[in-house]
Amino acid sequence: MSLQLAAVEKTVSGMVHLHPVTATLEPGLHVLLGPTGSGKTSLMRLMAGLDQPTAGRIVQKGEDVTGKPVRQRSVAFVYQQFINYPSLTVFENIASPLRLSGRSQAEIDAKVRETAGLLHIDHLLDRLPAELSGGQQQRTAIARALVKDADLLLLDEPLVNLDYKLREELRAELRALFERRDAVVVYSTTEPLEALTMGGSVMVMFEGRILQAGRTTEVYHHPASQTVSGVFSDPPMNLVGVQVVGDIARFPQGLELRLDHHLQGLSDGTYHFGIRAPHLSLRDPAGSRPSFPAEVDLADISGSETFVHVHAQDIAWVVQEEGVHEHELGQKVTVFLDPSRIYAFGADGGLQAAPPRPIPGGG
Repeated sequence: MSLQLAAVEKTVSGMVHLHPVTATLEPGLHVLLGPTGSGKTSLMRLMAGLDQPTAGRIVQKGEDVTGKPVRQRSVAFVYQQFINYPSLTVFENIASPLRLSGRSQAEIDAKVRETAGLLHIDHLLDRLPAELSGGQQQRTAIARALVKDADLLLLDEPLVNLDYKLREELRAELRALFERRDAVVVYSTTEPLEALTMGGSVMVMFEGRILQAGRTTEVYHHPASQTVSGVFSDPPMNLVGVQVVGDIARFPQGLELRLDHHLQGLSDGTYHFGIRAPHLSLRDPAGSRPSFPAEVDLADISGSETFVHVHAQDIAWVVQEEGVHEHELGQKVTVFLDPSRIYAFGADGGLQAAPPRPIPGGG
């Protein structure tokens, strides 16, 4: 079963929500990654048949389903909100699509209990949604979608309203569930970490366009443009304009960096160098990394990491430190960078040079 999008676009009241999208989705997991308003939900609603495209065709299993409503398609949709029938038990919520399709009671009972077991809610089947936690309600909604065994399963930021611990737990469970299904699964998120955790393939969306598609890890390590690098980094990749002359790159902070290894082939000109926050540091145990002075604007402690926002020559940088660290506003610091992890983008924003793929476990 494949899903083909042929120049699908969507315009509402003269406003373009989706520019022409062409893609073929084979069975497996496909992540839609993009900021809020990038067109992810609009595209998924077209895939489902909830909306009709302004132009283009949608082909499912070789059949043109562009004009078919959702009820005539083999599709299941999970939304951000916990959408369950409040007057029905968990069992009946999960069973509802099976009853609509005329399945026997024995088959319904078996399928509901099997699916509830996979999502660890089989002990809650007699409860009403109001008696459940947020995580249990979303598991119920996901179970109702999974039980249909639809050819196309769409999940629109399904974990966004759950707390961090629940989200981590459900991500791992869902990834394992998707791997067992012979269906096209489309999962949307605004979070780069969630896209990497889910794996599969990714389509990076921005302002109604798919900017890049491919294996998730490949797109992460080789973003085709500055825009993709910004979408696929959290916090966004640090970008700074540099001037390359010969084998030297001159930074506005006064730093001069000799171009080695993957940066050696750059011709003279102006570039934007990009480096992710984990590849900057306020310490240099080896004593060999290039550096520049900066001033602290904010230290944001997030779990076991600290994101230190600094500025140097009116250019903002974000440094990710392992562990919990306190820094004072205005504190003078030295920022060290890892030249082996620098990306180079040309004047048109396109990728000119990328670091080699790190060894497994190397970051």
